[in-house]
Amino acid sequence: MLDNTNNQKDFLIVGSGLAACTVAHILHQNNLSFKIISNPNLSNSSLIAPGMWNPVVFKRMLKSWKANDLINFLIPFYQNIEIKTNSSILSQRLLIKNFFEQQEIDLWNKKANENLTEFLQTPITFSKELNLSECKLTEKVGIVNKAGNINTLQYIKATLNYFKSFYEEQLFNHSALKISNNTINYNNENYKNVIFCEGYLVKENPYFNFIKLKPAKGEILNIKAENLNINNSIINKDGFIFKKNNSEFIVGSTYSWDNLNEKTTETAKTELINKLSQLISCNYQITSQLAGIRPSSSDRRPIIGPHPKFKNLFIFNGLGAKGVMLAPFLANNFVNFYLKKEDLIEDVNVNRFYSTYNE
Repeated sequence: MLDNTNNQKDFLIVGSGLAACTVAHILHQNNLSFKIISNPNLSNSSLIAPGMWNPVVFKRMLKSWKANDLINFLIPFYQNIEIKTNSSILSQRLLIKNFFEQQEIDLWNKKANENLTEFLQTPITFSKELNLSECKLTEKVGIVNKAGNINTLQYIKATLNYFKSFYEEQLFNHSALKISNNTINYNNENYKNVIFCEGYLVKENPYFNFIKLKPAKGEILNIKAENLNINNSIINKDGFIFKKNNSEFIVGSTYSWDNLNEKTTETAKTELINKLSQLISCNYQITSQLAGIRPSSSDRRPIIGPHPKFKNLFIFNGLGAKGVMLAPFLANNFVNFYLKKEDLIEDVNVNRFYSTYNE
């Protein structure tokens, strides 16, 4: 572990969700010192997230943004965290997509021979060959390689425990920051920089509230289904389902841009039950319903980089529904930007919002 006891740390990280934890690991890998401050009771989003990634955008049958780079980075990253924290986090899975029309199969085969070769299995699979039970699958299905999920709750718990000597649970007070060119003082401790990883709560941040997020509320179900067998797969059809452990499964998810709170709703529950009725055919028991708010940006790209005026204030936000896939690669890009003056990826650079900043 780093010696984090010197008078001035490199970074103060504000937040303790997926983004903050991933930034902390990348900083640590690069021998940069930090402290994490957060009140985890402010937002549930990372704690309840299914943590799934999928390299393919089914709606248009395109490769997800930077899918190759992101997946090639995330798998060894999370594997390393498992070793470092002695925890089980990562599950690599196959994703199963039902086909309802011949043209879907034709498009799949076309894309598999063009720009999605590494992700789409061919030839098309007959569902009976998969030896699954109580699943609603069409006769022919498509299999996506290199999908999966992480246990986000376990990832965050393991990370904060690993960095426990650098972590302080408290409500962050933005007005207590004392900023100068060479140092930032907060609660009588000095830092070279502050990076805000506050999710949708960035709206309360007086330094970065010029950024207009488009947060989306999401809800999931945890269910128990003794007779359901989907092995290590994710079944996708409007919604999704995958195995959590033993006979427990995660079902998701919903999107809502209204009533942005973290209270579960009967409307979402009904929607998820309807999704589930298209995925499985056995009896099940709902064990819990959870809600969170995804910190999505208005242009659906993450938001990373320095404040337009205070160059030692940074933001790492807007990861949205694909945070598990995006966070490791982009945290590495940010640290390389900081240490090596590597350019931030243009699509995620916060400078695209500078025109809305008023001093």
